[in-house]
Amino acid sequence: MALTDAQRRMARKVEVLEDLEPIVQEMMTEHEAKRELWFPIDLLREEPGTDPEAHRRTLIERVRGFPDACRAALALNTLTEEGLPHFHRLLATHLGEESHWSVWNNLWTAEEDRHGAVLSDYMRDTGCVDQREMERLKFEYIKAGWQPAWDRDPYRVFVYTTLQERATQMSHAGTGRVVGEYEPILGGILRRIATEEARHFTFYRRVFTEILARDPSEAMQSAAFVMPAIDMPGITIPGFKDFADVIRRSGIYGPRDYLRIVQDAIAHWKLEAVTGLDELGRKAQEKILAIPERLTRIADLMESRARAKTFAFDVAFAREFALE
Repeated sequence: MALTDAQRRMARKVEVLEDLEPIVQEMMTEHEAKRELWFPIDLLREEPGTDPEAHRRTLIERVRGFPDACRAALALNTLTEEGLPHFHRLLATHLGEESHWSVWNNLWTAEEDRHGAVLSDYMRDTGCVDQREMERLKFEYIKAGWQPAWDRDPYRVFVYTTLQERATQMSHAGTGRVVGEYEPILGGILRRIATEEARHFTFYRRVFTEILARDPSEAMQSAAFVMPAIDMPGITIPGFKDFADVIRRSGIYGPRDYLRIVQDAIAHWKLEAVTGLDELGRKAQEKILAIPERLTRIADLMESRARAKTFAFDVAFAREFALE
């Protein structure tokens, strides 16, 4: 039986991924050689020779001064990390289980698992959020699942992970800047997580660079599908839109940050200069190059319509606060 066009295209993508396996192995070796392996206890415990109870009391006292907007931002960042089961499943589904891709997925998952763990432990130990509500939100988020519109397209996976890892890095770094004024240990934890997200971002970006060199037309179409807008993995968290609005209004992460992420990706991948495209590839290229202008209009519109808003989150003890 002859293959359909869609089947032939997918078979080609599988071939490209198989061709990349030696490079992936080299990239993993390089990745681990440069990594400083840490564990949550390393970032949370007291200095040697000091009183652990005094250390904990100090942290509790510091977090009392947190604005509730910071508590909401920290909750969202942590919940996003706690969605790791969704991501592991999706990468395993799209990249397979019998290759170096599965080895990378397991390595990436092991590294990412510490992010949610250290933030959850910190919040539990300091009482900076309502812990039971935090756990309820995590339960609801995992139960809701998450199924992005990737259509089992592995090229789209790498476009998405490139953009999403960069966005997550920026969100953690921005939250770290804000909370670090009140609690330097937490600021340092978030900076450490952001640094690791940056290394994951670099890995995925390089993978797509290699795909683009081998299959430019299909790669361009996959990028054009994903880049106009990405749903962050926490979108199924109850109250996600309000959480995201707080992060935007707090200057942590918003539409102009995503605009910069897209602009940087277009420049790094040199998408405007890619040649050898078929008709669909050329149309996708035109679409991609028009995305920054569209994102600029969206950011302008959101800013022009913004009005002060009052928020209250159960996870932040249901206290009302207002943001411009």
